[in-house]
Amino acid sequence: MRGVEEFFGSDGLGLAVFERVRSLLEEPVEVRVSKSQVAFRRRRGFAYLWVPGRYLRAPAAEVVLSIVLGRHDPSPRFKEVSHPTSRHWIHHLEVHSLDEIDDEVAGWLVEAADRAT
Repeated sequence: MRGVEEFFGSDGLGLAVFERVRSLLEEPVEVRVSKSQVAFRRRRGFAYLWVPGRYLRAPAAEVVLSIVLGRHDPSPRFKEVSHPTSRHWIHHLEVHSLDEIDDEVAGWLVEAADRAT
């Protein structure tokens, strides 16, 4: 997907994480690329990849996967959880290695995608 390759540029981990996340999701899934993020959508967005180095001077990770759930998940794996509306919690996962996109993350992605239909 050309827009995704342009978004991540020389960030090999970011592109690899995108490909892994994409492979975990069942169709239909739309991918939208903007200046700030790569969004995975059904009726609405449910997961986002972004590069903190574009916004932070000393980022702790090369890429962040943000997952929108209908509940707060207390996993210590999340760097931050925000609650922008009464129905949505956005869970931010710093990704340091492709191995971190594991079965637990796959479960969160499927849950988020199911809510977005």
